[in-house]
Amino acid sequence: MKHILLPTDFSENSWNAISYAIHLFKDDACTFYLLNTYTPVIYHVEYVLGYPAQFGLEDTIRNTSLEHLKTLKQRISDTFGNNSNHEFQTMARFDTLISGIHDFMESHTIHMIVMGTKGATGAEEVLFGSNTVQVFKNVKCPVLAIPDGFIYITPSSILFPSDYGLAYHTSQLEPLLALAKTHHSRIDILHVLTTDLSEVQLNNKASLQKILPQGNHEFHDLKGDNVMRGILAYQEKNAVDMLAMINNKKSFFENIFFKSTVNQIGFHLTAPFLVMPSQLNTQKTKTT
Repeated sequence: MKHILLPTDFSENSWNAISYAIHLFKDDACTFYLLNTYTPVIYHVEYVLGYPAQFGLEDTIRNTSLEHLKTLKQRISDTFGNNSNHEFQTMARFDTLISGIHDFMESHTIHMIVMGTKGATGAEEVLFGSNTVQVFKNVKCPVLAIPDGFIYITPSSILFPSDYGLAYHTSQLEPLLALAKTHHSRIDILHVLTTDLSEVQLNNKASLQKILPQGNHEFHDLKGDNVMRGILAYQEKNAVDMLAMINNKKSFFENIFFKSTVNQIGFHLTAPFLVMPSQLNTQKTKTT
């Protein structure tokens, strides 16, 4: 049984991510958790201090959140019908997105988070703009980010850029390997050549080759000095249904994404983006 967290702000972008997840895992036994985190639109000090004017505001917002979650669950049922493999649970939490996810994961085992890349119109910076990157950075769980308006297609081709700076282990790549197995995906490993590979890089490449499914992956070398431009150049000439990377602070991942603006990331993200932490959250929790 897979446990998939679906953060939602009730925007069409988050609905698109939910739809993608349901399609992607249609043949897997899954519990999907629809999570809405909410705070007052104006979150001033007087709210925290409990000024009289703010009494009752949390209850009002919570009731609205619960009603929207009920409507969302019905929309899923109306759109996708009854899949005996799938169960949906709704959660409303008075919290910020990042803190809400952390708290939720303290009591639930989550195998993947699937979310959109921006929020409701006019509130991107509060909801799923910079927060998408913050989830990449701060949550030790695989995250699949779905670009706005992306229509589901089977991920037959998955692009996996690597600088071979990390000694890979099967556990790190399990989300990628599982998706590739389910959907019979080809994994294309892309290395943008800046210099010749060191002995360490060669060893890491060799270990990666042993981990990946035999006969259904291919290594590509592309000359250049900029990884992002290399990825874009590859995508221009080849079909890419999903992009996958390991989030490792010592790799090019951080230089590409954490030092870029949200707008730049959104502009470059044209396919679903799977981010796998270099170290998973090892805390053992009981799913409730």
